Amino acid sequence: MSDQPQPKSGGLTITPETQQKFGPLIDLIKGSESMNDEERQYWINILPIMTPEQLKNLEEILNNEKQQLAAIDAKYKKEAASISDANVVATMEQNIRSKKRQREGKENEEQQNEEMKEDEILQQIQAL
Repeated sequence: MSDQPQPKSGGLTITPETQQKFGPLIDLIKGSESMNDEERQYWINILPIMTPEQLKNLEEILNNEKQQLAAIDAKYKKEAASISDANVVATMEQNIRSKKRQREGKENEEQQNEEMKEDEILQQIQAL
């Protein structure tokens, strides 16, 4: 009865012996993003008849795929964080510009007030 295939996650059929003998390689096959379930089942089915060299090559290919996808994910996460950082910087710059305009407006207003006071003082002096 142990020769009977056992259904596993993802609809794949894997015998207990195959799972026990090739567990880590089966995990790589299941995790491969470049295969559909039909292709995964094909590779699981031929594992027992593959040579050690073929098994090693398959494992290297699947590990390489996994590493490359992880590198791509890391790159995009970094780019997304960079975009988010750029948005924060742009917002801060916009706030700084807004505050600068407000300050310049107040400075202009104060300067006009001072000029008016100076004119009033000059007029008072001339009136004497």
